[in-house]
Amino acid sequence: MSKLMPASILLMAAAILLSQTTPDAQPFLEKPYVQIGDAPRVSPSESLVLLWHTVNTPEQWAVEVRTSKDAAWRPMQPPSVQTVSAPAGEPAVAGKNGAKKDAPASPPVEAHLVYRARLSKLIPGEEFRYRVLKAGKSVFEATARPRKAAGQPFRFVLFGDCGQGTPAESAVAYQTYLAKPDFVFVPGDIVYGAGRISEYRTRFFPQYNADEPTAGVGAPLIRSVPFIAAPGNHDTDLANYRRYPDALAYFLYWDLPLNGPAAPAEAVKASHVLTGSTDAQPAFLAAAKPRYPRMANFSFDYGDSHWTVLDANTYMDWNNPSLREWLAKDLAAAQSATWRIVAFHQPGFNSSRQHFSEQQMRPLSPIFEANHVDVVFAGHVHNYQRSFPLTFVPAPQADGAAAGPKGEVAGEWKLDKAFGDDAAAKPKGVIYIVSGAGGAELYNPEQQDQPESWQTFTNKFISQVHSLSVVDVNGKTFSMKQVSDAGVVLDSFRISK
Repeated sequence: MSKLMPASILLMAAAILLSQTTPDAQPFLEKPYVQIGDAPRVSPSESLVLLWHTVNTPEQWAVEVRTSKDAAWRPMQPPSVQTVSAPAGEPAVAGKNGAKKDAPASPPVEAHLVYRARLSKLIPGEEFRYRVLKAGKSVFEATARPRKAAGQPFRFVLFGDCGQGTPAESAVAYQTYLAKPDFVFVPGDIVYGAGRISEYRTRFFPQYNADEPTAGVGAPLIRSVPFIAAPGNHDTDLANYRRYPDALAYFLYWDLPLNGPAAPAEAVKASHVLTGSTDAQPAFLAAAKPRYPRMANFSFDYGDSHWTVLDANTYMDWNNPSLREWLAKDLAAAQSATWRIVAFHQPGFNSSRQHFSEQQMRPLSPIFEANHVDVVFAGHVHNYQRSFPLTFVPAPQADGAAAGPKGEVAGEWKLDKAFGDDAAAKPKGVIYIVSGAGGAELYNPEQQDQPESWQTFTNKFISQVHSLSVVDVNGKTFSMKQVSDAGVVLDSFRISK
């Protein structure tokens, strides 16, 4: 009897392994997740876009939805599908782009399929259930919540610079899950270090679409909670696209509004891959259509708020009149919104020694102020900072422009230091938040205890712990708290109108 035990154990193990690797058991390369899609405005009949990834074998897929008004499962329109692949990259050459020696090429990415299904006729703010069927059999089921309408309170969580596969990233994901947000915003540097397909598979989806919530792994967030993101330098600012042809996955794996500038390439450096030049391989261009490159700048409404999302990378020329006109018009058209929020990656106002000189977004401050923007969120700097409410007048440059494409931007600011953390009135100026402690290595921890090293516009500076911003918007009240990856409240303030 004892001699048969090892063989029986091996047979049982083989059976378990086989059951876990059959197509029915593992139908997805990446499990389903929700996005707001190309829907900038809130509608009485809301929608979301459901995405999932599979191997390159077409199957019969269907999606069904059930809301409180549905007596039975309601079928959605058949999903669309795009094929995604990438060739092997070119090896790094010594002396080029800082390479010290030849490095092997990145491996090719096998062709796989990205499906998109629109979940329609949803009730604003009301939870619903969806299921994904393969060949008529349900293989995935979850709940989600569409966008909330004006007048409905909502909560969002915001953190940037996250996808580095660190324990802190998983812990922040878990705290996000505990906060129960209606959506999550990532102000850039979604995955490190080049926004690649391979990096999404190891440093994004496992943490934010885990099956069970734990501080050590992550949480089942993105299957139920829409993530929205601005592109960061590690997402789209690539000088070495030929080395990493599986980069720019932002345009492959996200589905966000396409209401940005009609021709952003006019304001992009001609040498940059975002111009749609031949540097971008045909397979990528086909798979990223129609999101590339327009999805880098967009706006959307959520509840009583209007969000304007900008690409702050240095290849963008925000001195370009057409871009500035688009920004001003977008904000001017949103004056009926109770709250106006702007988000991008590189902060204009930052006290860290790291990235201090990257102030290319400062010259947009007068546009924010003229259009009554309340809060500007950024990442890039891997810590948390909050400014006093401020107004800023950029100093003219020698060439007459407000600022160059990169570098420090001189000017004068006025600070509203009378604004308290629990104010009963609207602050005089814009509050600038840096929330870039979402998982990547922290910057300048020594400065937290050196207030003399902060710029005079800085009110709070927390750089010794990873954290996330938790914001509640309820009518004319905007309440924010900064929470550590262990759940400790580090900072809080409230704006009332």
